[in-house]
Amino acid sequence: MTTTPRSSSGYWYAADGAHPGPVEVLEALRAYRGAEQDLRRRTRESMGMGEKDVLALRYLMEADRAGEPMTPRALAGKLGISSASTTALLDRLARSGHIARRPHPTDRRSLVIVATEASHGEVRATLGSMHERMHAAAARLTPEQAATVIAFLQEMTAAVHPHETHPHEEDSTAPHSPSHHGHDPSAAPPRTHSAAM
Repeated sequence: MTTTPRSSSGYWYAADGAHPGPVEVLEALRAYRGAEQDLRRRTRESMGMGEKDVLALRYLMEADRAGEPMTPRALAGKLGISSASTTALLDRLARSGHIARRPHPTDRRSLVIVATEASHGEVRATLGSMHERMHAAAARLTPEQAATVIAFLQEMTAAVHPHETHPHEEDSTAPHSPSHHGHDPSAAPPRTHSAAM
């Protein structure tokens, strides 16, 4: 029985002779993911929070930057937890001074959840220097390099979501379809967020 050679890092891919090649790219990506997971662990320990608590703060701060109100129900959907669990989480974060409940700007029957200034300050103190280093690394890319990195990461994001349609799979299954025109370079890329918490 023939087996596929395994790389030193554990990927089941055969070497293709390219240096650096796709295996090295994936290994570098996995190394980054591992570093980011370690960062999140250190952040949770530094802030004395559980994983869902930190993730909730991240979503609240993203909503604040986007100018979009975040309701408890919307937050529960993002976190994938029940309304009862969300209430307990919000009560916990409110007691610690990390979030506040405020009236909804357009719906009097609803509330919005916001991260407090104390939360923003704590995140800046914990992650500010790291974000500056990440921004500096991204700023060193040329526009062409940045476009390549963005396209690669967007394709990798789609690859790990089984419900997504992958561009190369579309090409192989419907190469002559008149409705398939490939990527529109004039289309705006989806909104992205800097790595946080």
